[in-house]
Amino acid sequence: MDDNSSNWFRSVCCRILQTGVVPKHVAIIMDGNRRFAKKMHYGKAFQGHVLGFEKLKETLQWCLDLGVTEVTVYAFSIENFKRSKEEVDGLMELTKKKIAYLLEESDVIAKHQVRVRALGDLRRLPDDVMQFIAKGVNYTKHNTRAYLNVCYAYTSRHEMTEAIKEMAMGAQDGLLYPSDISEDLIEQCLYTGDSPPPDLVVRTSGEVRLSDFLLWQSTYSHLCFQDVLWPEFSVWHFFSAVLSYQQSYASIQQARQEDRERRDKHQYESDLRSVLEQRQGDVPDASLLEQMVKEHAERRRERQRTFVERIRTSHAQFLEQLCPAN
Repeated sequence: MDDNSSNWFRSVCCRILQTGVVPKHVAIIMDGNRRFAKKMHYGKAFQGHVLGFEKLKETLQWCLDLGVTEVTVYAFSIENFKRSKEEVDGLMELTKKKIAYLLEESDVIAKHQVRVRALGDLRRLPDDVMQFIAKGVNYTKHNTRAYLNVCYAYTSRHEMTEAIKEMAMGAQDGLLYPSDISEDLIEQCLYTGDSPPPDLVVRTSGEVRLSDFLLWQSTYSHLCFQDVLWPEFSVWHFFSAVLSYQQSYASIQQARQEDRERRDKHQYESDLRSVLEQRQGDVPDASLLEQMVKEHAERRRERQRTFVERIRTSHAQFLEQLCPAN
């Protein structure tokens, strides 16, 4: 099949998939770069990472064509710091080059209105890499049509630990009450607090595990493990993952709805207990009690909103200090 025929067939398949439910948020574990370099006898693993970045650029275009509005990728785990200095240094340099390319391709960014967000413990990175990342984030921060979340110096357990530390400090400083801490608040305090949970999580290389990636967020996501190394990932692998998601969409939505109902019930019971504790056993009539619970819930939500906004403002200021936005 020549290129024209292939592009036509791909376009037809894309339109067919669009008649179903398109995942709005896709997360990808881009695994297999080093094994691909070894398979191709490149000599150094770094060449596999170079090709992996090129594959990411190609995959993002497939996502845009299909209508996926948010993509989260596992670019560099905290565990990756344990690799050889040569490989880690090469990845850091590659990151700077790709961000520089991103800034140079301003027309493409403007056309698709893609916002780049960096998720992870960025303070673990070298200063020059942090500055390049800050440039990319600040340059695109006003775009709202599509989102690319790059997880750098990230693991899910570390993310959850940091969220718990933030909330503990908030309670210690009087910004939160212990009863304010809930599953919803934890989600908002994660690095991904601005994003919905991923609909589809794809991992390449044949490994069937999440490797400490979005463990909380992917509880009700469709997981797709594909036996192909990341640089060999094709649009057909992508389409098959989306089709698999569409086939499980109904059960995913049902599970999410049941979880939402469970959380709401638990939160109402928590608010009710707090009101009754404040009344110290003096229980009002049902209508007054219901009104008191509603007022308590609104005050709780306001404390939570203020606290989460403080965290996000602090993160934005950190990036702006690294590289003031123009």
